[in-house]
Amino acid sequence: MVSYCKKSSAEWIIEQLNVENAKLLAFVLVIGFIGYHGILHLRYGPDSCTWLLSSGRYKGDHEWQPYGCMLHKYSKTDARRCLRYLAFWDKYNSFAFIGDSRLEQLYEYFIGVLKTRLDMETSYSSVEHRTNNSYVDSKLRLFVTFIRSNDVSRTMVEQFRNWQRSDKPPSVIVATTGLQLLKNRNTTDLVLEEYKRNLTHLVQAIDSLAARNTQVLWKLMESVETSKLKTDLTKISNVDIEAYNRAAIEILTHSAVKVWSSPRLVSSGAAGDDGVSLSRTALRHSAQILLNMFCNDHMNFNDGSCCAQPEPYTQLQIWTFALFLLCAVYALVRSARSKWTAWRRPPGAAGPPCGRGGPRGAPGAGPARCVGPAGPAGPSPAAALARLGAIMAYFYLCDRTNFFMKENKYYSEWSFWLPVGYVFALGLFFTEASRSSKILHREQTDEWKGWMQLVILIYQVTGASKVLPIYMLVRALVSAYLFLTGYGHFYYTWNTGDTGLVRYFRVIFRLNFLTVVLCLTMNRPYQFYSFIPLVSFWYTLMFVIFALPPHITQASSHTVESRPYQYLYITLKVIGLLTIVTVLYMSEVFFQKIFVTRPWKALFVNADDDIHQWWLRWKQDRYSVACGVTFALARLAAGGASTGVSIVASTGASAGAGALLALAALATYLAFALLCSSAVDCDEVHSYAAFVPVVAYIILRNLSPGLRSRHSAMFAWVGAVSLELFASHSHIWLAADTHGVLVLVPAAPALNLLITSYIFVCAAHEIHALTAVVLPYAVPDDWRLVIRNFAIFLAILVPIGIHDGMF
Repeated sequence: MVSYCKKSSAEWIIEQLNVENAKLLAFVLVIGFIGYHGILHLRYGPDSCTWLLSSGRYKGDHEWQPYGCMLHKYSKTDARRCLRYLAFWDKYNSFAFIGDSRLEQLYEYFIGVLKTRLDMETSYSSVEHRTNNSYVDSKLRLFVTFIRSNDVSRTMVEQFRNWQRSDKPPSVIVATTGLQLLKNRNTTDLVLEEYKRNLTHLVQAIDSLAARNTQVLWKLMESVETSKLKTDLTKISNVDIEAYNRAAIEILTHSAVKVWSSPRLVSSGAAGDDGVSLSRTALRHSAQILLNMFCNDHMNFNDGSCCAQPEPYTQLQIWTFALFLLCAVYALVRSARSKWTAWRRPPGAAGPPCGRGGPRGAPGAGPARCVGPAGPAGPSPAAALARLGAIMAYFYLCDRTNFFMKENKYYSEWSFWLPVGYVFALGLFFTEASRSSKILHREQTDEWKGWMQLVILIYQVTGASKVLPIYMLVRALVSAYLFLTGYGHFYYTWNTGDTGLVRYFRVIFRLNFLTVVLCLTMNRPYQFYSFIPLVSFWYTLMFVIFALPPHITQASSHTVESRPYQYLYITLKVIGLLTIVTVLYMSEVFFQKIFVTRPWKALFVNADDDIHQWWLRWKQDRYSVACGVTFALARLAAGGASTGVSIVASTGASAGAGALLALAALATYLAFALLCSSAVDCDEVHSYAAFVPVVAYIILRNLSPGLRSRHSAMFAWVGAVSLELFASHSHIWLAADTHGVLVLVPAAPALNLLITSYIFVCAAHEIHALTAVVLPYAVPDDWRLVIRNFAIFLAILVPIGIHDGMF
């Protein structure tokens, strides 16, 4: 009798720790966060202006972060551009401040942000009227006024009624009062009741003004620093300030006024020298909040989501999601029919045999669905597209709507280098034996792509691009990826001699499937996913050169006599590649004439119909692919392909010399990155020196058989899905076209980053698996079917291109 060992709880838990269960947990988390944020919207409303005006926090860089939305930092140029734009559309830009001395401080600071010096900018005409505490700029149709009112007095009430009767009421009214009352009177219940009664006289005028699109803000009083108060101000206490604030909230909450409470948080611990006046930091943040509230919805800055309406959807997005929905319906009907057939099948009857759906190579033949006790072998193409559509719906919800929150990036030395250290510690922890000990074997290249992708993601989420040395180091990582592109595709071509259309379209499909879907669903140009167009271009150019005669034969058919000719052929092809690159680089005008030619112009311009960004990215790494091909050719010439020997000789002395040389090369590039002062000059030097850190890393990574026979399984796993990680990170991990960070867990940045990263990685892995399901159907083995499918794709693309002006 066979005995079975009962599994322990720990063994059962370990069995459940797999990719499928991880993705199921991610799905549950997404549903949970959709429900949580739905409840937040039902309770507090979908208007992010409420979050902007009510709460937030100081980040480590001492910048103000509103709760759940992104704050654009308005410069004088941005602010005047906003007002000029509104004036062009015949909008009267009028701001009114009515209140006490603190509000006068804000008024003075606010007009300081807007006004220009006539000796610096003669194109603007501005007149300042000091008698009425007002500021006028006729060029911008701007009028800013301050009216002093230390109490909710007859003056304030009459002023609101005058604005109510005016043909042109102010666009924004900011009101506050109470500080003088605290200074001159004791705070009692009777005083507070009188204060509330006076506030009720403002409600009708406020409601009437709000109905005419005037934004009325009641700014709650900020606290004071009692330790700094002078003799005549010692009567003011923060307890009394809070009592007046509660009274204002109680009365004005039921009106159309917007209670502006965030200045209390902004000014916390930042009072002036007298303990009462506001510091410049508090004034700066309050002025920025006002400008974000007034301008964001008109200017559509990528890094300012507060008070901004989401981007409207397009007809193309509707049709794309409708197609995904159709696939989902078809998959459900097919699944229900399959289950019905299985239920009606007599017991013991066999299902359809597993194997090909038809003769090999026959039109329409594809992987058969093996149905049996274990269930289906994998999703059908329709089911795969349905799943992809569900993921794209989550992408859309995260990035093209205001359903989930968004926050600005935050950079510090710790916020960048500490996660990098954690990542490398984890990568070393998950080290295991490799299946090969050759130079740059598959697991090693996947490992390389993996840790580079993780560093680039940390670079993106922390906004480290503002630090030039880090920017240059990341440029070296991008160059290394293009180096591997040239190396890997040439090595495959050398070993197989395959330069057929099926191979080309499979690689292009693998590179661009997710990107094309994102372009359709997210309404973004192809160049938004900058690295993928770059890799696709270089692979296409490389494929064309390799496909031209003389052809490279399969490595197994090489003989001693024919091999030198193969090296000659590839050398000539590399020289041709370098010649094409150099000719294109020598003339930017010639380059632009080629790439702005219709219909492929749409593949190389950004949303503003500008090709300059493509030119900059292209020339930064113009020699990286050729360096990868040259390195692979040198390795083959040295015999590395057949024996797997190291570039560096196996003797200890030569290995040590190679290590020192590689370290010196890395130190040289690091010194260049640290000392370079101009991004333009750095990029130009980098285009010629990019191979230095890449080759140095290869030497260090392959110094000994022991190093080559081990790899990080975690990095290799990430490297296998690096394409999906790169293409999707801007939509479900970052936000607002990579300018911000997606927020699922408000007010907990570290926890939010962990959860969004987990969901992001699971989604990328699922997309990778779904792409593998669709690939054999989109690009079959028969080149004639490939041409047919490509023609169908063009037939779909042409109407889209005509609609978008490609032709």
